[in-house]
Amino acid sequence: MTEEAFPYTRRFLQGRSRDALSDREKGLLEGLVDKVERFTAPHTILNRGDVVDQSTILIEGTVARVIHEDGKRHIVALHVPGDFVDLHGFALKRLDHDVVSIGSVQIGFAPHDRIQKILETEPTLARMLWYSTLLDAAMHREWIMKLERLSADGRLAHLVAELWQRLDFVDLAGENGFSLPLTQQELADACGTTSIHMNRVVKKLRETGVVDISRGQVTVLDKTLLKELGAFDPAYLYGRGPLKLT
Repeated sequence: MTEEAFPYTRRFLQGRSRDALSDREKGLLEGLVDKVERFTAPHTILNRGDVVDQSTILIEGTVARVIHEDGKRHIVALHVPGDFVDLHGFALKRLDHDVVSIGSVQIGFAPHDRIQKILETEPTLARMLWYSTLLDAAMHREWIMKLERLSADGRLAHLVAELWQRLDFVDLAGENGFSLPLTQQELADACGTTSIHMNRVVKKLRETGVVDISRGQVTVLDKTLLKELGAFDPAYLYGRGPLKLT
């Protein structure tokens, strides 16, 4: 069965461990999606503290997890198509952050009662759902470390390198870059700096031949320099390298 038979979930764990799922399990995963919505403008999908009875899978576009504190917005995670954005809401029921769309997105909703049935009857698929939340945790740890260790230049380089790799897993990255709908303010919110400073960083990375970010498009000018500046080792993404699940 081709992946086109699973239009909502075909990118779930693509490039990582999706091949471990049988067609029957992929069909069960697809059947988790109860309804689909599209937003063409910024939209808060889930507010902090809301009681949730469904989880969100990103089908197209970009979604952010956001925390507001002291009048500032902090983007603490970015999601690409195939990600279950708030699967941890199944256990927590209330999240400590907002989930917001960036640019045009399509999302699907999986009711928690359907997820419960999968957990009770499908151990392999249940493990894969759990695995996807653990990937989120691995990325959080890497972001925390990079925010502490790197300058703003390095943080942006790491963010670009990570998104390029994650989009490559799901066949949405080009040989030299990818589409990125984030504004410079949103890049600043993800890298822990100000919009003014981010403007300088973007200019510097372009002028030094590392990466060009403009008009919603990222063009990588030197892949080696990008990875070195961002201290990027993709092993924590569990798609390639010594940590890959086989």
